[in-house]
Amino acid sequence: MEPYGRISDNYAFGADYVGRDLLSRVIYGARVSLAVALVAPLISLVIGTIYGVTSGFFGGRTDSLMMRVVDVLYAFPSLLFIILLMAFFRGTYADPDPGSITYALSELDRRSGGMLFIFVGIGITAWETMARLTRGQVLSLREKEFVEAARTVGAGNRRIMFRHILPNIIGVLVVYETLAIPAYVATEAFLSFIGLGVNPPTPSWGIMIADGADAIRTYPNQVLLPAIMLAITMFAFNFLGDGLRDALDPRLRGTQ
Repeated sequence: MEPYGRISDNYAFGADYVGRDLLSRVIYGARVSLAVALVAPLISLVIGTIYGVTSGFFGGRTDSLMMRVVDVLYAFPSLLFIILLMAFFRGTYADPDPGSITYALSELDRRSGGMLFIFVGIGITAWETMARLTRGQVLSLREKEFVEAARTVGAGNRRIMFRHILPNIIGVLVVYETLAIPAYVATEAFLSFIGLGVNPPTPSWGIMIADGADAIRTYPNQVLLPAIMLAITMFAFNFLGDGLRDALDPRLRGTQ
């Protein structure tokens, strides 16, 4: 197999620099982006929702202290923070001692193709906005009549937070996270592009774009195909978020 194979009967979209079928790698590379699109929002939603509900419901000093923590985290540029985290993870877990927790995490990351630390890096930095959004929603509901009625019948704080308030705001939170998925997918592609994403030879659209950039003038298909698939995926999740917003809030249907 010749490197950088041209489009032919054997290679519908060409071959990369070591002769691997480009179409097959693009298809398998979708697994990485879709995994990030599912796991990263879930991590952000769980952490941010619990943190924001707790902060907004209790208020006072608890709210002030918890929001100051969020403000401190906001002071760091998210992308730079993720890059530093990924560099730290890859350096710390490069040669762990067998039998240690570090070794177990390193093995899990290796078996997942390097996606574990991507999930951790994005999850650690993605929940702050979700926490703020959740807090604002809780502040607008915690003094409502149905909350006072729940207190009157003896409901505890945990029951009020997660059985009365959370079901009334979860639609807004899910819509926001769905609209944030393209940013997570783009972050993974960028990390892979600069060499801090998935581990080769695991296919990723970011790695494929980086590999094809060296031959973009002669073989533009090496860059265009993964880039087009990345753009289509991001557009698809944007449309999904718009659809969920209309479905969960009929008042917005047809307004944009």
